[in-house]
Amino acid sequence: MKLIVDANIVFSAILNTNGKIGDLLINSNKYFNFIAPDFLRIEIKKHYSKIIKISGLTLEQVQEAEFEIYKDVTFISEEQIKASTWIEAEKLVFDVDPKDITYVAFAKHFKCKIWSGDKALIKELEKKGFNRFITTDELFKLREQKFAKK
Repeated sequence: MKLIVDANIVFSAILNTNGKIGDLLINSNKYFNFIAPDFLRIEIKKHYSKIIKISGLTLEQVQEAEFEIYKDVTFISEEQIKASTWIEAEKLVFDVDPKDITYVAFAKHFKCKIWSGDKALIKELEKKGFNRFITTDELFKLREQKFAKK
């Protein structure tokens, strides 16, 4: 199952690699194909100081956690997405949170869901008929079901 991973998920995973989100990203490659836009890495780097402040980790520890999390994430250039898909995504997201256009465009292009913890984004886009989201709890339950079937 393909899933688009957004920045708030990666941010949370770096803060706590042993938490549920970190566990899902690090230990689910048998069950899920995690995809992220290239710009996510830049977005996370911009927030290193915030991550360090919140977590109490050193820069080296943050980078180690980041490396561990990214090992099973496939990063794809935004250039792979057609212009028409970008336009559709922009129409959906422009009045909600323009920074999330990329995730919506990727979800449309790859015909999959976005793993996000952004409740406001999910709520507003669902009002517009876009319901391609999965929560951490839903993903965790799905992994447990897949694991039980093995």
